[in-house]
Amino acid sequence: MTNSLTNIQRWLSDPTITKLIEVAIGMVIIAIVFRFISKSLPRYIQDSDTRYRTRKAINFIGYIIMLLFALFVFNDRLGQFTVIFGVVGAGIAFALQEVIGSFAGWVAISLGQFYKPGDRVQLGGIMGDVIDISILRTTLMECGDWVKADLYNGRIVRIANSFVFKEPVYNYSADFAFLWDEITVPVKYGSQHKLAKEILEQVALEVTGEYIPLAKKQWHKMTNKYLIEDARIEPIVTLIANDNWMQFTIRYPVSYKQRRIKKDQLFTRILDEFENTNGKVMFASATFELVEAPTINVRLSDKNNNLNRS
Repeated sequence: MTNSLTNIQRWLSDPTITKLIEVAIGMVIIAIVFRFISKSLPRYIQDSDTRYRTRKAINFIGYIIMLLFALFVFNDRLGQFTVIFGVVGAGIAFALQEVIGSFAGWVAISLGQFYKPGDRVQLGGIMGDVIDISILRTTLMECGDWVKADLYNGRIVRIANSFVFKEPVYNYSADFAFLWDEITVPVKYGSQHKLAKEILEQVALEVTGEYIPLAKKQWHKMTNKYLIEDARIEPIVTLIANDNWMQFTIRYPVSYKQRRIKKDQLFTRILDEFENTNGKVMFASATFELVEAPTINVRLSDKNNNLNRS
């Protein structure tokens, strides 16, 4: 027992051990204080985006203060640790390549404007809304998969930040918060194609016209920022005549979060408008006609009976 106490006293008398204990205790206290601030202060902020950024800023400041505290405690021994850090750092860098890559990805995301919380992106083959960006991982609320039309499916996905260096990053809402979507409408031959086109143009403008002013404004900024053509924003209707029907295609701008809703409104209005034409414009559909097989009469002759009779 006496030897154990002696060893503990000798161990605690080592200045390096003492400083390590001071650093550990100090970091725990700093972590508790900043965790309390992170949970208390943001609740008084109404705007969700500002609240999220405030919480992230508080956590980041806490990490910086922990690092500064450790440097302050060991300021007289940093020279002795330089060689050790150099040797150990090489091994750590090799063993933690993915972690280092994710940290570098976080720096690139923060400074390079790849995406920000609230953006809809496709990253690592997964599409969803960015709900959090940490030092190592990006958290997405996933869209699609078994749920169509870019709606949430309920899964939360965490992707390593290093993916920004490995795969393309598709951002649906960065500089231009709209998409061009298309629907096709088959119209039966014999219908008045000019009237059909007028109806489709009118419906597309009424349903999606609310997006045009803001989309034009954002697209104008895009043409000033990037080398890109001045594309048409207004809905456009085109016609292709194939073997079965006249196929009209409506191309229109839509908010990346409203694709399914607007598509439903478009088809509903088109059906109503076509019905109001009293047969002048009709939807086409594929029909299959089954032809009845002809009747086959088979007559059998009994040769044996004929031979017996003769």
